Amino acid sequence: MNIGIFGGSFNPIHNGHIALARQMRKAIALDEIWLMVTPLNPFKAKETNLLRDDLRLSLAREALKNEPHLQARNDEFQLLKPSYTWQTLQHLSKTYPQHSFTLIIGADNWLAFDRWRNWQDILANYPIAIYPREGCPIDAATLPRNVTLVDMPLYPISSTQIRERISRRESLLGLVPRCIISRVRKEYRAFEKKKKNENKNEA
Repeated sequence: MNIGIFGGSFNPIHNGHIALARQMRKAIALDEIWLMVTPLNPFKAKETNLLRDDLRLSLAREALKNEPHLQARNDEFQLLKPSYTWQTLQHLSKTYPQHSFTLIIGADNWLAFDRWRNWQDILANYPIAIYPREGCPIDAATLPRNVTLVDMPLYPISSTQIRERISRRESLLGLVPRCIISRVRKEYRAFEKKKKNENKNEA
């Protein structure tokens, strides 16, 4: 099978992630897309708002339960941290030799791609599909042979926006799948409360 690898913190997963994955799968004729829940992004090593790995994975799996071509995966949980995409792709290729893998990244990540660990090896060994991001223009004519810029809508939803709405007790309708709204509120409010208590104890 042809599998798309869409990595992220998914902190939490939201409707933008899901719509994007659906669109990308159709646009580049993939059999499935694996949403790779990342334990520790090297570019977000100081992130303090990250819900526990197992909870983000569980929420993502519940959100995708009616999406037969999308899977939330924990493959990176067993790998060395921080999570470098090259080691993830190598692990997947070795573990699932029957599949071929395409890396799915945003335009912002493509513009910083030469900062990634082993980026030249990724480029030499795997197709890359780029989705648009606001304020990150890319000229498709300048892209390497195995890199595709997919023409698709922008999805202006962010996990940060969702966490802020939870803090302000605002509605999440239309932002995250209905089936996980109550759990998202519960888990992130508990996480926020725990952080506040820890900060009090440190003061």
